[in-house]
Amino acid sequence: MPRDPKAYLWDICEAADAIQTFIADIDLIAYRANPLIHSAVERKFEIIGEALNKLAKEAPDLARRIPEYAEVIAFRNQLIHGYAAIDHERVWRIAQISLPSLRSVTQTLLNELGSP
Repeated sequence: MPRDPKAYLWDICEAADAIQTFIADIDLIAYRANPLIHSAVERKFEIIGEALNKLAKEAPDLARRIPEYAEVIAFRNQLIHGYAAIDHERVWRIAQISLPSLRSVTQTLLNELGSP
C-alpha cells in the first residue's frame, strides 16, 4: 500500500538530521576510525536512498524536484550492494557537501505540502 509522499520526505529529513548529529564535532580522521559512526551514517544514507526510490515510484513529479535524486538512489545501492568496498572519504564528502542541500530541498517540499 502506497504511503503519503510526505512520509518519504519526512524520512529523508529525519535521516539527514541523524547523520548531521552523528558527525557533528568530528573530522574525517575520527569518522574513519569509528566503525560505529560510519555504520550509522551509511545506514541513514540507505534510508534516504530507499525513501527517494519509493518516492520516485509513487510521486515521480515530486521526486524530480529533488536535484540529483537518481544519484542519491544509486549511492544507496552502492552502499547496500558494495558494502565490502565502501569509500569512507566519499561518504564523508557527501555528508559534508551534498547532504545539507538535500535536507534543505526536502524541507522546502514538506513545507509546500503543508508539513512543518
